[in-house]
Amino acid sequence: MKYISVAETAKKWNISERSVRNYCAQGRVPDAFLTGKTWNIPENAKKPERANKRVKSPRTLLDILQEEKAKKYSGGIYHKTQIELTYNSNHMEGSKLTHDQTRYIFETNTIGMENEVFNVDDIIETANHFRCIDLIIDNAKVTLTEKFIKNIHLILKNGTSDSRKDWFAVGNYKRVPNEVGGMATASPEEVSTKMKVLLGEYARKNEITFEDILDFHVKFERIHPFQDGNGRVGRLLMFKECLKHNIVPFIIEDDLKMFYYRGLKEWNREKGYLMDTCLTAQDRYKAYLDYFRIPYWYLKKDRRRL
Repeated sequence: MKYISVAETAKKWNISERSVRNYCAQGRVPDAFLTGKTWNIPENAKKPERANKRVKSPRTLLDILQEEKAKKYSGGIYHKTQIELTYNSNHMEGSKLTHDQTRYIFETNTIGMENEVFNVDDIIETANHFRCIDLIIDNAKVTLTEKFIKNIHLILKNGTSDSRKDWFAVGNYKRVPNEVGGMATASPEEVSTKMKVLLGEYARKNEITFEDILDFHVKFERIHPFQDGNGRVGRLLMFKECLKHNIVPFIIEDDLKMFYYRGLKEWNREKGYLMDTCLTAQDRYKAYLDYFRIPYWYLKKDRRRL
């Protein structure tokens, strides 16, 4: 191996001789050695990277979703997310629109009506749900507040037949008691206090995990703060929080619906039901990411419960 002097190295690397000596003294130049007070440096040694050089952060899923949304890019993960999340979440709540009809509304802002009868609310809520997804993508890093959650509900239910009912509060908490799956929920008088407590507890957590997001969702659904639309708002919030906390998001599809409902009901007794259902849904979203060649190695990993 041929060695050169500090002066020759400094000229080659275009830095001062003092910097070369410091790199050698710090052990950052492999195979460099001292002879007396003179450094001998391999001729093929490469200039060390500066210690304070900024490491480029990975391009996150959120970055890509925001970029594709801004550019109105068709056929990517943003496009896929809009259609899959909107179709499946609305379908769970009784929408009769098909997957193709949902996609057509998103892509063309129109819907074909050949020998078919449509519920106008299904169409309006589909278009509104697209806007809700845009809201959570644009505001993924925002702290959850009552105002933000109410705004999602306002966008989702705006212009529907429910919005014309005197007793239905669009964008505000329910006025009439309701239940979900035969189970009692918080009374209208309790909702505001219970939501403040839930959001406060969630905000005080040092690091949000996959399980924390599911726990928040279960408690939100049991409060059932709105007259209608709680499930869709709750699932949108889960998606947002996954994006915020670098967790692979997920979409509950129709074949997982009953397992999802069981998981919500049994959460206090056995968290594994909902955890496994949502992890299965997460694996499906990872398949989308794989298809679009979007890396997710930097995202938090959650172990399946045994």
